[in-house]
Amino acid sequence: MSNKKILILPGDYIGQEIMAEAVKVLELFKAEGVAIEWSFGHLGGAAYDAEGHPYPPSTQKAAREADAILMGAVGGPKYDSLPRAVRPEQGILGIRKDLGLFANLRPALAYEELSAASSFKPEVIAGLDILILRELTGDIYFGQPRGRRQNAEGFEEGYDTMHYSVPEIERIGHVAFQAARKRSKRLCSVDKENVLETSRLWREVMIRVGKEYPDVELTHMYVDNAAMQLVKKPKQFDVIVTGNIFGDILSDEASMLAGSIGMLPSASLDANNKGLYEPIHGSAPDIAGQNKANPLATLLSVGMMFKYSFGRADLAGRIDAAVKKVLKAGHRTGDIAQPGDKIIGTREMGDAFVAALKH
Repeated sequence: MSNKKILILPGDYIGQEIMAEAVKVLELFKAEGVAIEWSFGHLGGAAYDAEGHPYPPSTQKAAREADAILMGAVGGPKYDSLPRAVRPEQGILGIRKDLGLFANLRPALAYEELSAASSFKPEVIAGLDILILRELTGDIYFGQPRGRRQNAEGFEEGYDTMHYSVPEIERIGHVAFQAARKRSKRLCSVDKENVLETSRLWREVMIRVGKEYPDVELTHMYVDNAAMQLVKKPKQFDVIVTGNIFGDILSDEASMLAGSIGMLPSASLDANNKGLYEPIHGSAPDIAGQNKANPLATLLSVGMMFKYSFGRADLAGRIDAAVKKVLKAGHRTGDIAQPGDKIIGTREMGDAFVAALKH
């Protein structure tokens, strides 16, 4: 059997540091006989620095040939003055569109060991386990026309276009219903059907797709209410499916239920489960190069890669268990530490994780 090819795109700022810890895991699995190989490429600001574009042809070629992609984070103040077309964020938008990565899976899991790190009462988040499915290649982020112009009153205005087609909604709907079927068979579709035409179509299509999954309970919620309910009573949710911009906002909100955005992984999949895997946090320029970043979301993203793209739920399970072991042992990076906790660095957390993974 040929090796599965992994493309590693560290990206910007702390991306290099957290990806170094992911490589430790890959090296361990490879030494155990897992058929994988990996190579490195550029994305985001690092790609612009090296090749003049945030998603250069060399990365496009490597990404298309890979079986899965591991990504760190892109963006930062160094690139804020660049034209929109070559800003780092265009790299991640470009690779998602190029590879057809339409289904973004973002789990929000509250670890018992980190209950004190959350700003919520322990009883509110105890046992929390939510999966948010965000449609990733449509909506207002990709809609045309968009731009800036002078309006009839002579003022400059900006405009963007939100749109969804039936096939786009259907395919994310099927992924969401299938995910719900493997969990507690409850799916909440989030939209703004009372004011947006795109959301009216979204809801109609979700209802129609839902008829193919009679064993899954489908409910609907307006996005503003969903944002409130995530704070008020988060455990009422199991699987949430929503559009690109709503999913962007709600998944970041849900991350804080878990205590730190540094604990949450994500997977962005195409129709054949080829995926791009990344932590949902940003590039954290303020702590870059200081051995302070939390690598656990990245390591959990590696677990998602083995589960979804490589069909190795056993390895994903070992990674999940190792995270719980290091947390139970009291290992903490600064973002998840409480007063009195001993804080360790990125490299030290990675080493502790690999040690836990071996046993």
